[in-house]
Amino acid sequence: MSFNLNHLEFIAFASLWTIGLSAIAFVGGSIVGFGVALARISQHQWVRYVAATYIQLVQGTPLLILLFLIYFGVAIFGFNQVPAILAAGLGLTIYSSGFLAEIWRGCLESVPRTQWEAAECLALTDWQRMQKVILPQAMRIATAPTVGFLVQIIKNTSLASVVGFVELAQAGKIINNSIFEPFTIFVVVACFYFAICYPLSLWSRSLERKLNVGRR
Repeated sequence: MSFNLNHLEFIAFASLWTIGLSAIAFVGGSIVGFGVALARISQHQWVRYVAATYIQLVQGTPLLILLFLIYFGVAIFGFNQVPAILAAGLGLTIYSSGFLAEIWRGCLESVPRTQWEAAECLALTDWQRMQKVILPQAMRIATAPTVGFLVQIIKNTSLASVVGFVELAQAGKIINNSIFEPFTIFVVVACFYFAICYPLSLWSRSLERKLNVGRR
């Protein structure tokens, strides 16, 4: 048997799972990461310390180990092994939050200090200052690195196969184990990855132009 439309359909279906898992990781990581980023610039030293420790732990732990710990570690607490989608989603969410938090912390702190002081002079509350003055400016700076990291998340979903999740790369491996045509199969897999990631890069450039960040 050689590579055929059934195999192509299987890879296409797996690419949807890759997109779904990436969306879970990015949305979840964004929510947690934004909170951690705010904690990193908190006025309270102990809050900054806890947030910095979380980021160092996440960034210093390989994603592969993180996935193993979540998938097999829950048994220590008396639970059965979690479903593969849940373990992969949680692991990638934690991983994403650590990196997004540091990216956004840098973007928030790159807003000129005079902007923070001007907002204080307007007697805005902390949240109003962040929402109306700081975040709009930080978003312009954060656009490119955030979308760039989203592409990285998509590629890192290939590690989810270690907990039994069938995503795009794993689908290629499964097909190759049955028909032994690695070059053809993984060229197709690479094309699917490119088809997912390249539009994101174009979207990032478009956003940069709209926000007057990118070069014209």
